Amino acid sequence: MRSYDLAELLLTELHRADSPHQAAPLNRRLYHTLRATILAGYLTAGTQLPSTRDLARDLDLSRNTVMSAINQLVAEGYLTAQQGSGTYVSDTLPDQRPLTPASASRARQARDAEANPRDLSQRGCLLTRDSGAEQFEVQPFAPGALEFTEFPIQLWQKLQAKYWRGLDRDLLDYGQQGGYMPLRAAIAQYLTLSRSVRVEPEQVLITSGTQQAIDLTARLLTDHGDEAWVENPCYWGARRALEAGGLRLRPIAVDAEGISPSDSDWQSNPRLIYVTPSHQYPLGHVMSLQRRRALLKFAASRRCWIFEDDYDSEFRYTGRPFASLQGLDEHAQVLYSGTFSKVMYPGIRLGYLVVPRDLLPAFNTGLYDIYRPGQLMLQAALTDFINEGHLNTLIRRLRVAYRARRDELARRIQQCLGDRVRISGQESGLHLCLVFNPECAGVDDPHAARPPEGAHPTLGRSGGGVDDTAIADAATAHGMSVRPLSRYYIGEPQQRGLILGYAYVPTERVAPWAKKLCELIRRQLA
Repeated sequence: MRSYDLAELLLTELHRADSPHQAAPLNRRLYHTLRATILAGYLTAGTQLPSTRDLARDLDLSRNTVMSAINQLVAEGYLTAQQGSGTYVSDTLPDQRPLTPASASRARQARDAEANPRDLSQRGCLLTRDSGAEQFEVQPFAPGALEFTEFPIQLWQKLQAKYWRGLDRDLLDYGQQGGYMPLRAAIAQYLTLSRSVRVEPEQVLITSGTQQAIDLTARLLTDHGDEAWVENPCYWGARRALEAGGLRLRPIAVDAEGISPSDSDWQSNPRLIYVTPSHQYPLGHVMSLQRRRALLKFAASRRCWIFEDDYDSEFRYTGRPFASLQGLDEHAQVLYSGTFSKVMYPGIRLGYLVVPRDLLPAFNTGLYDIYRPGQLMLQAALTDFINEGHLNTLIRRLRVAYRARRDELARRIQQCLGDRVRISGQESGLHLCLVFNPECAGVDDPHAARPPEGAHPTLGRSGGGVDDTAIADAATAHGMSVRPLSRYYIGEPQQRGLILGYAYVPTERVAPWAKKLCELIRRQLA
């Protein structure tokens, strides 16, 4: 262990006010502290201690004080001194078997929790009752490392290295005024050409991704207790962010034309409407032009805001792409969000939020004061990546690769399962949604109960024979990562199925794992 690291640990323990040895001489206090550190497992068997000279310097103690404590521990068998080599923690301790650092930490946490119980807030309980990242994040349905072979890693390293060599010190500061202006200008041009977004560079704010954009919007445009419309089923990250802002969520049904408010929904007064019109998450439907116009008209009449999450619009494989909802907005009621995590790699954590011009001063202030954004070096490299045409080249390559994976996955599913499932969301995106036909549950079992004639084709948790959560669990047991559709619903699920991410699965592995998954589904449905 390095002398500095050990000294920091020992100094903390030496000066604890509740130490029973606080009144003892320094050499005895150091002896007891080192002994307790060894027994707690922080210094494991065979660990070499720093020299007494280095330890005395870092502890700001005399060398004689340190040597006295060390010699006593050697005499008692806690340490062994090897001539010409150094001092080491003994393999066999005289008092007790040492704990590992992890088990020692767990033991302390258990004792502290028992002695000092603390309750989460109601909001905290709501946010942590389910693990969103583990339960809802769409990742590969097949095991193995994520597939990033299409991403030009060496080029990306070269672009970043250029700015580190030049070392513009302004790029080491916080990202004030909405982010790196050349990147904001590049994004504005990209969105104007590719998504028909009406935007000037000043309206683009650089965020750490969609989650931050939703959180910032909720903080600045809504108050605790306001109503927010969300699609049902809904993107879990938006749901979490809006719940964290204290909003009352009103789930709005989704059909083949996107969000589908009922008559009673149209009579409500939401403050914020969250939608994914280009590729509804998770069903994959595209919002029709008629629905878009109706939603914009409603927002203008109610003076409420629309948050447009355009998370994967770059990956459209068939049909003519729709313009953005923001591009149709005549009343500046839409905030438009996008991300580079889907196009480049998830961990880049860079996105953007296009804000109506009259909201810019407030959003610039809120972004800086709440989050203290940075990563200007990364933003500068991304600017070159866009301006030099590398982003468009990457998107074209990814479309070809992802389309091949989607086609293979969909073909295998259709061949194996037929009318047992309906595939939703094939036109674009990075995942497929398999919606189970409840009438096909148990189709391979001649004794299985059939649904009554005239039964509603949708399926609630209490009224159906297909348990998508059980199927997802079975897939997990066989090494596949899929998500049950029912978990994305707020309230009673209206459909059941599976969400399958295919973007990060190597193309050659799609077919064998798709076959394995389909066989498992057939067995479960039977």
